[in-house]
Amino acid sequence: MIEARRLHILRAVADHRTVTAAAAALYLTPSAVSQQLTALEQETGHRLVERSAKGVRLTPAGEILLSHTHAVLAQLERAEAELAAYGAGSAGTVTLASFATGIGLVVAPALVRLARTAPGIRIRVQDAEGDASLRMVLDRQVDVAVAVEYRGAPDADDPRLTRIPLYAEPFDAVVPVTHRLADAPEIPLAELAKDPWIGPYPGNPCHDVVVLACEHAGFQPRLEHSSDDFRAVVALASADAGVALVPRFALRGMDLTDVVVRPVDGTAPTRRVFAAVRRGAEEHPLIRPVLDSLTQAAAED
Repeated sequence: MIEARRLHILRAVADHRTVTAAAAALYLTPSAVSQQLTALEQETGHRLVERSAKGVRLTPAGEILLSHTHAVLAQLERAEAELAAYGAGSAGTVTLASFATGIGLVVAPALVRLARTAPGIRIRVQDAEGDASLRMVLDRQVDVAVAVEYRGAPDADDPRLTRIPLYAEPFDAVVPVTHRLADAPEIPLAELAKDPWIGPYPGNPCHDVVVLACEHAGFQPRLEHSSDDFRAVVALASADAGVALVPRFALRGMDLTDVVVRPVDGTAPTRRVFAAVRRGAEEHPLIRPVLDSLTQAAAED
């Protein structure tokens, strides 16, 4: 009989591509992961992984087992949810990872709501970028992620995850008050092709949004300054260091004295924000109220 914990390990290895990375995500030693993979191969009677200098990849038999693994683990999540419901699981801790703006916009209001509607649920929040939080859910480091669409993100129909849309947030152009387009009601991105740019580091989902928006406008942005902190991005723009695209809600509460914020002419670049849990966990009696509160907080903003 195949052990479920070994299926977790197989999926982690498939996701991370190396035994060492999978072991770190699962808080195991690489030797323990290797031993569990060997045991799984013995249980199935098939070679499941192939190792090389570049990492680990699944064999055809491993890919077959992985396709069933998604369904099996999702069903186990549903079983845990139903058992928790049967046991009236109205008290417990839910861990949640979100990027900073998402914490301010929907997570904090959701916590206020939960304190009234489900006081037995304790939320532990971790600040994590939108791409990192999904990996944390899949690696079982957190229960819920508030994440954003990005190039390379799991698809909406990914069998490992259930996604709940929260909100869509346009990016606005931020330019110094002395900029030649500061008086324009809207700013065409193509007019910023020759300007120096300020933006997030590669790997940050917002970096992809900025680069793709500029590519659609016909140019590659000349990123001279990089920061994942939008307050720093605005501060650099106020110092006449360049121009930027910043998510609209991230600008709330900032000192915008020396910059001008304008909508983008035409179709504005947008980041789409959603909550995600491991598939099958969405009806867990501790997780369902959290997802409902996030959805309500997003609708009321």
